[in-house]
Amino acid sequence: MNEVLRQEKKFFVNLTDGKRICDYLEKFMIQDSHNGAEGYCIRSLYFDTLDDGDFTDKLDGLELRRKIRLRIYDPSSDFAMLEMKQKEGQYQKKRSLRMSREDARRLAKGDYEALLSYEESFAQECFGLMHWKCYRPKVVVDYQRKAYIAKENRIRITLDSRIEATEACMDLFSPKLLMYPVLDPYNAVLEVKYNGFLLSYIKQFLNLADRSEISVSKYYLSRSAGLHSA
Repeated sequence: MNEVLRQEKKFFVNLTDGKRICDYLEKFMIQDSHNGAEGYCIRSLYFDTLDDGDFTDKLDGLELRRKIRLRIYDPSSDFAMLEMKQKEGQYQKKRSLRMSREDARRLAKGDYEALLSYEESFAQECFGLMHWKCYRPKVVVDYQRKAYIAKENRIRITLDSRIEATEACMDLFSPKLLMYPVLDPYNAVLEVKYNGFLLSYIKQFLNLADRSEISVSKYYLSRSAGLHSA
């Protein structure tokens, strides 16, 4: 089980500004090893309670809230990461557990017994929570990411574009999903993830971004877009 505690800043940017930002970052930061010419793909399956408690907590702006998801980087992958993100004031705590493809598929179908084959306490916690609060798969979200890392203190800056989602099929590993757009295709989400302090050139970069900070999640955006398109 891996655990990360950090702060996150998020901004909406258009793709023209996103390209300019990437050109700037490439001068000072290390590219993520998975970056290609257009970045790399991320797909997440989000779970929520029967009454959409996590979605409502985000909508209400509660200081203490969570998201539970399965994440892959390729539909042909033989594993998925089960992740729980918890908002605690200004910090985000993310814990993750590597699961086999078969167990991840069981989880996506609501069979949480798959978690009992893992020794990690995080797996037991997820099993209890997802049973107690009746979590169910709600939406699959796809997007392209470009990521940059500061070698000094591991600050990560990511630019996420082509964000799409579906609530019609929860097959995380399907090579073809019929999806609806979550954002205008010319827009993207810029995120700065750090613990401790921001370096001076990162602060300068944020000034270049010239955008107001937002408090959004891709889960919230995707569910909202689905509700509006229904």
